[in-house]
Amino acid sequence: MAKPFRRVLIANRGEIAVRIARTLREMGMSPIAVYSDADRASLHVRHSDYAVHIGPAPASESYLRIDAILAAAKRTGADAIHPGYGFLSERAEFVEACEAAGITFVGPSAAAMRVMGQKTSARAAMEACGVPCVPGSGALSSGQKAAEAAAKMGYPIMLKAAAGGGGKGMRLVQGPDTIEAAWRMASSEAQSAFGDASVYMEKALIKPRHIEVQIFANGHGDIWALGERDCSMQRRHQKVIEETPASSVPQATRKAMAEVACQAARAVDYVGAGTVEFLLDASGAFYFLEMNTRLQVEHPVTEMCHNVDLVAAQIRVAQGERVMLHDAQLQAVGHAMEARLYAEDPGRGFLPSPGHVHGLELASGPGVRVDCGIPAGGEVSQFYDPMIAKIVAWGEDREHARRRLMRALSETHVKGITTNKAFLLSLLESEAFMTNGYHTSTVQAPEPQAVAAREPTGAALDAALVALVMARHLGQSPKAQGAQTPAGAPSTWNAASWRLEGS
Repeated sequence: MAKPFRRVLIANRGEIAVRIARTLREMGMSPIAVYSDADRASLHVRHSDYAVHIGPAPASESYLRIDAILAAAKRTGADAIHPGYGFLSERAEFVEACEAAGITFVGPSAAAMRVMGQKTSARAAMEACGVPCVPGSGALSSGQKAAEAAAKMGYPIMLKAAAGGGGKGMRLVQGPDTIEAAWRMASSEAQSAFGDASVYMEKALIKPRHIEVQIFANGHGDIWALGERDCSMQRRHQKVIEETPASSVPQATRKAMAEVACQAARAVDYVGAGTVEFLLDASGAFYFLEMNTRLQVEHPVTEMCHNVDLVAAQIRVAQGERVMLHDAQLQAVGHAMEARLYAEDPGRGFLPSPGHVHGLELASGPGVRVDCGIPAGGEVSQFYDPMIAKIVAWGEDREHARRRLMRALSETHVKGITTNKAFLLSLLESEAFMTNGYHTSTVQAPEPQAVAAREPTGAALDAALVALVMARHLGQSPKAQGAQTPAGAPSTWNAASWRLEGS
């Protein structure tokens, strides 16, 4: 029997650190937090038994410092380190540093991470295995090299950070006039987010679906695919709403993707939880995009449909256990959706809106899960990703999950800062989403003036307030009272709700 860990350091912050801490407590282990100057009073610090200060607010001086993380682990007697996602989670040198320090890294080996965590080497490995890949390039050392490669490949192209994900370090380039400037911006953003400025290129597919397969490997030769997620509802390459199963994908394609995903993991002797991402074009052909050698932000939808705690499974594998998944866990039950609630201002081009959270009400009830990293009275920092929470809903079918997610969002209230809540509700009410006909380009970021023009003012706002009061008294939505919604615009109900939550 493997010896269980006593203490596990969480090399992260925000909602994922809180989520990992909760599972550690359920497993009888002590969670250890690390924090920067900006996070002294953060929720993940409150949810841990030990907390160690690791530096100033900028991530490069705190959460990206391997020496500071390891010093904190040694100081607190940690048996293992869980990286969460982002920051050091896909840095092979961090895995090697943990091994050298005698501390278990909860995740894959450095060798697997080095191949799959670096997007260019992952492409090469998959092509060698016969896995279909989007046409692309190796690492591009300059804007001029990018221009030369794009000229050969043909526009449009996508520039991507070789060491990262989450939409950071990505630029869609339509023609040669902007390629060199786009390369500079992508490289700079990649360096800032991942500590690696490497950028590569892929041919941009037109209106694809973004489908990813959750895999899990126990280190004893067993690899499973735990369904797939549709992550096509994106804004500026950042996922906004995710769901599982991907009901738009034919069963034969779903099965083929799962087989390829397991093949990819097996090719690098992968251990633990990982995600293999694909692009699905209009013809039904799919292409390997990348493998994320870590937990994904959207993992809760898989957990809710497959009755599995992926963090607990990761911990057990890291302890040396031979974790086995049951057949019942491999079949999705019902449907789940996740919406990412951000501190950002749709009226100003979705710019981050950091600041003090004066009040916070989180949804609850049957089939609802909220992973939140910001407490009432806390701060959304300008130094990190402005995510406030992930609102997740499970339903018996897709429509049930959609309605439940809308209910959960309507019950979620953040006071003191501007959020994207109304934007999320408008997406869930859109014809493209309701008919499951969306793709990665469905959401086009509007100009700030256009968003502002859709906000209700004067008589429109008065009408919205009246409808809101009637709805609360009668238990009906304003739409049931005859409120009209302009085509393509958020409903008056959503806009009023967003306005009323302001400070």
